[in-house]
Amino acid sequence: MLARPHSAPPLGLLPDLSVGKEREAILEADVLDDWTGRFVIQDAVPYAQRLTLQQDGRQEHVLVDVDTSSWAAVYNEGNRWTVRQGGSVALWDAAEEALGRWHAAGSPALEEFTLTVTPDGHTYTW
Repeated sequence: MLARPHSAPPLGLLPDLSVGKEREAILEADVLDDWTGRFVIQDAVPYAQRLTLQQDGRQEHVLVDVDTSSWAAVYNEGNRWTVRQGGSVALWDAAEEALGRWHAAGSPALEEFTLTVTPDGHTYTW
C-alpha cells in the first residue's frame, strides 16, 4: 500500500554541485527509474529528494538531503558513470550499498518484501 502523499521539505538554495569527492559510480543513475529500486534507495536515504539538472553540457541526476546538507550528483561521460558527493552523508554510497544487497538477493519484486515495525524502528526483508 502506498503511503499517503506529503510535501517534501523545500530545497532552498542548492549546494555547489561542482565541488565534492568524485569517483567512478558502481551503478548507473538508471536505477532511479526502476520503481522497486527507488523504493530500496528511499529506505537507504529516506530524506533525499531527486532532481535532474543540466550542468556543464550534460544531464546530472542529483539526490539532495536538506536535513544533512548532503548531496550526490551522478552523470555519464562516454561509457563511464561518475558520482560527485558532498555533505556529511555519502548518499550515493548508501544507495549503491542498499541496491547491492537487493541485487545479491536476486532483485526480488516489491510483493516479496516484508516490513517489520517495532517501537525501536523498522526493517525490510525480502
